[in-house]
Amino acid sequence: MSQPDLEELAEIELQGDEEKAAALSIARKPLVVPTPGQDPALSVNHPFYDVARHGILQVAGEDRFGRRVITFSCCRMPPSHELNHRRLLEYLKHTLDQYVESDYTIVYFHYGLNSRNKPSLGWLQSTYKEFDRRYKKNLKALYVVHPTNFIKVLWTIFKPLISHKFGRKVIYFNYLSELREHLKHGQLIVPPEVLRYDEKLRNLHRGRVPAPAKTPPPRPPLPTQQFGVSLQYLKDKNQGELIPPVLRFTVTYLREKGLRTEGLFRRSASVHTIREIQRLYNQGKPVNFDDYGDVHIPAVILKTFLRELPQPLLTFTAYEQILGITSVESSLRVTRCHQILQSLPEHNYAVLSYLMGFLHEVSRESIFNKMNSSNLACVFGLNLIWPSQGASSLSALVPMNLFTELLIEYYEMVFSTQEARGGLGAGAVEAGERSGPVSRGRTPRRPGLAPRASAAPDGARETPLVPEASR
Repeated sequence: MSQPDLEELAEIELQGDEEKAAALSIARKPLVVPTPGQDPALSVNHPFYDVARHGILQVAGEDRFGRRVITFSCCRMPPSHELNHRRLLEYLKHTLDQYVESDYTIVYFHYGLNSRNKPSLGWLQSTYKEFDRRYKKNLKALYVVHPTNFIKVLWTIFKPLISHKFGRKVIYFNYLSELREHLKHGQLIVPPEVLRYDEKLRNLHRGRVPAPAKTPPPRPPLPTQQFGVSLQYLKDKNQGELIPPVLRFTVTYLREKGLRTEGLFRRSASVHTIREIQRLYNQGKPVNFDDYGDVHIPAVILKTFLRELPQPLLTFTAYEQILGITSVESSLRVTRCHQILQSLPEHNYAVLSYLMGFLHEVSRESIFNKMNSSNLACVFGLNLIWPSQGASSLSALVPMNLFTELLIEYYEMVFSTQEARGGLGAGAVEAGERSGPVSRGRTPRRPGLAPRASAAPDGARETPLVPEASR
């Protein structure tokens, strides 16, 4: 997977972490910035006062082997726009420089890392590379407390960089009690937020579900609600129209003004702007995307709409069938996709056909927008299908993306009418004759279709965003 793909996956996993924390009734308290008087060792003259004042790093005495312990608490990290991550790296090195000549241990409290305060994956990679052998040699243990699926994403990224020797130093603890077996309990500095989270987890593990927080009952959706409601609700509130208004509006706008925009659907947008547009749509107010001057905003709105459906567009029922697409013979995969879609509810099928037809148009302009069916699948796979419980594993991404790519690449065949099913064989055989089940670069010509006006010249190839090995 490419860097942008993993960035998006990391974002999804972090959102899942936040939802799980919310389910445990853990309220996020606003960050309290310590004053110089709270820490006698910290003053405004500290060379890294702007970073140190947050208390992200702490020196927490020694472990049971007499090694210095340094803690890193994600819950102390302010939103990214309030923290210079380059300065954070320099402060981390400044702190470690005082101890790297002797054996030392790092405790990483993962709880509290979220989509608002996470550094980029590029920053994490460059940070790891900047810690040379001098730092790694005497690091005897890196304890990761309360790991989540986000850690799996990081491991996928860093695995090629991490030596086997260093990998053995990383130890995961699901509970603080496990960590305390290795450290001197009285010296360990644990943020109150982490203590509360650990207590909730232990109660849940023992079967004593914490009493739910006293929150008002959820409000019924507005009649004009567009996000977070079912397709049936949208149909009922829009005079039986099958295609939700927000989906039709964004597709229409992008078809007119965004088909040749490079990197369409791969760029992000301001969270504030997206929330504002969602509010306008939910209140039934008009949205003019020209006012925002960024064609990537309606693209993000479209993905957000899909992601916030109560049930994925491809439904929970089809999840296991979709994961099985990789075990189907290449020449039969298009036919299998067609079969799976026949079990979808009529409404879901209509919306999916509308969306895939548009994405097929986007892929036909890939010579300009660099978004062929493979690249689009990397973006939309996770927005079309997810399991009913938990988050999708990394191993599930390959079949999910493959299935999505086939829907886009072979749109006319997969969504053929009942009478046209006999024509699936030719397309399916063609899919099996290529070097893989999906296209690499320009889309090949299909039987009965005219050559594309936007096709790349013979020999031209786009760089796929999914490595060959992941196929």
